[in-house]
Amino acid sequence: MVKITAEEIISDIGEEPLCVSPETVVYDAVRLMLEHNGHAVLVKKDDAYVGIWTERDLMNNTVLDGYNPKTTRVGDHASFPLKSAPHSDTVFQLIDKFLGYQTRHLLIEKEGEYIGLLYSRDVIRVGFTERTKQLRELDEMVSLEFYENWKWRKKNK
Repeated sequence: MVKITAEEIISDIGEEPLCVSPETVVYDAVRLMLEHNGHAVLVKKDDAYVGIWTERDLMNNTVLDGYNPKTTRVGDHASFPLKSAPHSDTVFQLIDKFLGYQTRHLLIEKEGEYIGLLYSRDVIRVGFTERTKQLRELDEMVSLEFYENWKWRKKNK
């Protein structure tokens, strides 16, 4: 049974995570997310990821008094600390982390460096694909033909 890792999923996706500085205004971050069909931007300061700002942050903060997307800075409303997982985690270990951390985004780490960002939807999709392959393999190995024709026989008295 092949176990797909976080690093392999990152490689298949082949996209760099969207990044903004903490000083970026919300309006510009939203435009960037819309242009790239993204759901989050990483907040990067001095070549280090320091937080994440997501659609959910936009939704939650929009109702705050004085919130203006053209003047409010992403860094003031980003989520800290970042949730991460090692590059060697399998799909099912990643799903456990998404559920345990109650998050939809995980940074993937390898040798002390972040190599990408995974969305829960991408990992779940890979998980379903993997499970479907496993079930097909099992179905090919096991034949129920013998059992379908098998019946209890009554003893003659």
